[in-house]
Amino acid sequence: MLAGVISDIHGNRVALDAVLEDMPDVDALVCAGDVVGYNPWPVECVDALRDRDVPTVMGNHDRAVVTGTGFAGNRMADDGVEYAREALDDDRHEWLAGLPDQRLVFDGRLKVVHGHPEDPNRYTYPELFSEELLDGEDVLVMGHTHVQAHETYEDGVVLNPGAVGQPRDQDPRAAYAVVDLDTLAVDEHRVEYDVDRVVDAVEAAGLPRDTGQRLRKGR
Repeated sequence: MLAGVISDIHGNRVALDAVLEDMPDVDALVCAGDVVGYNPWPVECVDALRDRDVPTVMGNHDRAVVTGTGFAGNRMADDGVEYAREALDDDRHEWLAGLPDQRLVFDGRLKVVHGHPEDPNRYTYPELFSEELLDGEDVLVMGHTHVQAHETYEDGVVLNPGAVGQPRDQDPRAAYAVVDLDTLAVDEHRVEYDVDRVVDAVEAAGLPRDTGQRLRKGR
């Protein structure tokens, strides 16, 4: 069974469309959170996952939108959250608010969280990956850091597919992964998309200019 794995879309419809078009045939798709935030297409990104019934967990930007909170001292994050909060109607707010912090899918073989199994807000960078993060599942999927990586251990795989909508590993291409649940093989993928279109849309929406410009360098 092949599972497509995505995370940290952050309202970047252009990158999401490129990922979905590039992705090979998979049996299912999962998302490790932060559907919204930063970029100007929160409605379209929510709809893309909801219409496909993609098992999704709540990211910290998703939570900020539905709880009315923000990010002290981070204008790019705050403005993106406020933009999404105003753009989403009640029905989409309800979908976002209903996302859990953790999901077990495929008969418990794959666990999806946003930051860390014990704390959805904790950044778990690749150097912090370990077999101890696994708790019976074959594959643990985490997002939040926007850094693509995976490690294979005797008991399973720890995987971050990277960010669809805002990579931060110095590679501006949108990131995703495909995992074979039969062999536990992981293929990491990157795909180019029209960053200029996103930069223009960010500025047209009145969002901070740096929100778009950072996409050029994958940071």
